[in-house]
Amino acid sequence: MRRFGILSWLLMGSLMAAPSAVSHAKKKENNMSNIETAILAGGCFWGMEDILRKLPGVLETEVGYTGGHTPNPTYKDVKTGGTGHAEAIRIRFDGSKTNYGAILELFFKMHDPTTVNRQGNDIGSQYRSAIFFMNEAQKKEAESQKTQAQASGRWKKPIVTEIVPASEFYPAEDYHQDYLVKNPGGYTCHWIRE
Repeated sequence: MRRFGILSWLLMGSLMAAPSAVSHAKKKENNMSNIETAILAGGCFWGMEDILRKLPGVLETEVGYTGGHTPNPTYKDVKTGGTGHAEAIRIRFDGSKTNYGAILELFFKMHDPTTVNRQGNDIGSQYRSAIFFMNEAQKKEAESQKTQAQASGRWKKPIVTEIVPASEFYPAEDYHQDYLVKNPGGYTCHWIRE
């Protein structure tokens, strides 16, 4: 959320500036129509966020909980596995600089999508592999990327990633946001597999 807030602040400053700056601000505003959202789950959200934030075109990342049945869950609730939520990441990206397919291609390389309710040492439904699609176009792209990842030969076992409609996303507590930036060398089970 931090990067997006700065962009909004800069845009407001441009709107209050001279007329020539206003036309520049309108161009920026028009570029806002290229902003898209992706919601993914693939184990502990710290490692996913750390990798995805570096993808060109990604404007903002936020970790949180989605796909469950308990309103306003906390980490303490989710870690029990009883809320049905997955640790997830919400990515806002500029569709003119990257695309949903590229994000999903990286997603299938950064975690093991063949393990049910597990990533590394993290075990439980909150660590499941899932793509929460926002619309039919995202659903089709997710299905296509899942098929391509399976056909790549990178994974010997079947990919078990769920492809399900997006539901309410609850931002995680502040100490989880940007965790590996705040704690370099902290725990992660994510890396890029070629």
